[in-house]
Amino acid sequence: MLTVTANSKINLTLDVLGKRDDNYHDVEMIMQSINLSDKLVIEKSDICDIIIDCSIPGVKSKQDNLIYKAAKLFLEKYKITSGVKFTLEKNIPVAAGLAGGSADAAAALYGLNKLFGLKKSRIELCSIAASLGSDIPFCLIGGTMLAQGRGEKITSMPSWGNGAFVIVKPPVSVSTAWVYGQYKETKIKDHPHASVMIEALKAKNLDDICKSLGNVLESVTITKFPQLAEYKSKLCRYGAKAALMSGSGPSIFAICENIAKAEKIAEKMNHEYCDMDIYVASAVSVGCSADK
Repeated sequence: MLTVTANSKINLTLDVLGKRDDNYHDVEMIMQSINLSDKLVIEKSDICDIIIDCSIPGVKSKQDNLIYKAAKLFLEKYKITSGVKFTLEKNIPVAAGLAGGSADAAAALYGLNKLFGLKKSRIELCSIAASLGSDIPFCLIGGTMLAQGRGEKITSMPSWGNGAFVIVKPPVSVSTAWVYGQYKETKIKDHPHASVMIEALKAKNLDDICKSLGNVLESVTITKFPQLAEYKSKLCRYGAKAALMSGSGPSIFAICENIAKAEKIAEKMNHEYCDMDIYVASAVSVGCSADK
C-alpha cells in the first residue's frame, strides 16, 4: 500500500492556435503545479478487479473515471493480473479548470508503477498518459512546463520563484469541451505570449510574470458567467498583484507576494463570498509524489 499526492495546476498562459483534424485544438500554454492536491491510496487486492472508493459528488462512475481508465491501461500494458483498490481523498474541486481528474489519473499511473516495482520513468509513463487526456502528461511530471500540441507535448521551463496563490472556485461547473466548442478566435484582441512569460520566469520577476498572464478561454467562460470578472477585480482590490482564470474555468487564481498576503486576501474573500471554495496554495516542482 502507498499514498500518492496528486497536485493540481493553474495556467499562467493559455492560447488556442487552431482546430486540428482530430477535433482537438492546438494550444500553447504554460502550466504550473500547485499544492492544492488529492490523496490517492493504492493497494493490491485479492479481488481481480479495479476498485475505486470515493463518494464525492461529481466524481464519475467506475468505467468513466480517469483513475479506472489509467489503471486498466497500465495493467493491460504490463500484463499485471492482480486486482487493485484505490481510495481517493478528493480536495481539488471538480470541473474547475484545475486538472483534478487528470491529476488523479497521473497519480494512479505513478503509484501503480511504484506498487508493482516496475521502475518505469515518468517519461515512459507519459505514453499511457497522453492516450488518456491532454493534461495527464503534465500532471505526471509537473513543475513549470510549456505545453503544446493538444497539450500533451511538454517542455520544462524555468521554475517558479517566489509568490503564492489564492484559488477561488465559484459554485458553478464548466465543461471543457463546451468551452472549446464555443471559442471564437475572432473575438480575441490580445493573445498571451508564452515567450514573454518564459523570459519573466527566467528572471524570477513577479511583476513581469503578472503582466504576462493571459487566457483566451476567458472570452467564453466569463461571457457566460460574468461574475468571474467581478471576482478577478475583487481579488486585485484586496491586494493581489494579478488574477486570471485557470484552464477553461471557472476557477480564478490570484498571485500574491507571499503566503501571508494570500491568507489575508483569502480571509476577505471568504467573508464576502460564503458560497465559494477558496484555497491558498504554493507552487511545487512535481505533478505527483508517493510516500516512502
